[in-house]
Amino acid sequence: MTSVLLVALAGLGLGLSLIVAIGAQNAFVLRQGLRREHVLAVVLVCALSDAVLIAAGVAGGGVLFTAVPWLVDVIRWGGALFLAGYGILAAVRALRRPKPDAAGLRAGSGPAAAGLGATIATTLALTWLNPHVYLDTVLLLGSVASTHGDARWWFAGGAALGSILWFTSLGFGARLLAPLFARPLAWRILDGVIALVMLTLAVLLVLGG
Repeated sequence: MTSVLLVALAGLGLGLSLIVAIGAQNAFVLRQGLRREHVLAVVLVCALSDAVLIAAGVAGGGVLFTAVPWLVDVIRWGGALFLAGYGILAAVRALRRPKPDAAGLRAGSGPAAAGLGATIATTLALTWLNPHVYLDTVLLLGSVASTHGDARWWFAGGAALGSILWFTSLGFGARLLAPLFARPLAWRILDGVIALVMLTLAVLLVLGG
């Protein structure tokens, strides 16, 4: 096994370890995958955003946050407000009583399906208004990649591949759970979990976590 391949695998492993965790972005991708709404667009936005951020980190973009520290605070407060708003909406969905004659919120059905533009905007906000994504991709991955010298871009490629594999699996693999989510109660539980995750993350951001 060549050295550059080992470096790429190291990037893949670290990249996956940073993104395979419950969070606002993953919760949203899962919900879109279950509803089968604009899944490809959501997966592409998430994966491409990660690739851009990873590339920025490898290219030295972390210097920006060191030189302009207040930029992180702007992102933190903006992200907290957005997450709080989205969490409240998810809580409302979870508490809303289903119609007596509802057969279940099946994949690709249900009320208030968001348009493509609104879905992409939400995905971008969940990604770029999260200060932790800059710490993970721009700073952490960028710093680790720099230790590999000329092979750092192989490391970045492996990390970006990890994002592609994860979001593709999460978005398109969610449909395997469709039978479970044929019942309104399952959707209410999912929205309740999403609300809890979003609101918790909003509080942590406000507290500087």
